[in-house]
Amino acid sequence: MQDNSAVEKIIEKYGDMLYRLCLIMLCVPADAEDAVQETVIAYFRKAPDFTDPEHEKAWLITVARNKCRSMQRFRRNHPVLSDEVLETVVQSEEDSRVIEALSELPEKFRLVLTLHYIEGFKVNEIAKMTGRTSSAVKMQLAKGRELLGKKYKEEYL
Repeated sequence: MQDNSAVEKIIEKYGDMLYRLCLIMLCVPADAEDAVQETVIAYFRKAPDFTDPEHEKAWLITVARNKCRSMQRFRRNHPVLSDEVLETVVQSEEDSRVIEALSELPEKFRLVLTLHYIEGFKVNEIAKMTGRTSSAVKMQLAKGRELLGKKYKEEYL
């Protein structure tokens, strides 16, 4: 069992990023918290060796993504964002509309758009994290932007 300082260090370093990612993927704050918690538990159970901080971050993102996917398998209804979720993630009314439209996209587009535009990862970094090729990530970003633009215009303009 790890001491509390090690857990606090990981949560302080990566917790916000993992929570945002899980929240956008799952659209439910309690589910996002659970996914982050399960990710941190997996981190300490497996105690992987990392070559550098980027490798550690990529591993955590991959595990969090997989936890979110597992949770999504149990859902039957299309996710709906509540006002509570929007207040947690966004700062303005305009941001809330974009996040809401983003949450309605298929997961593969939501993931790459979130990692690229919200978390600031480069295409090649996303490709490594997700096990996709750089060209596949670029295509998903382009298609995701297109779908997001259509959804945003249809619903909010």
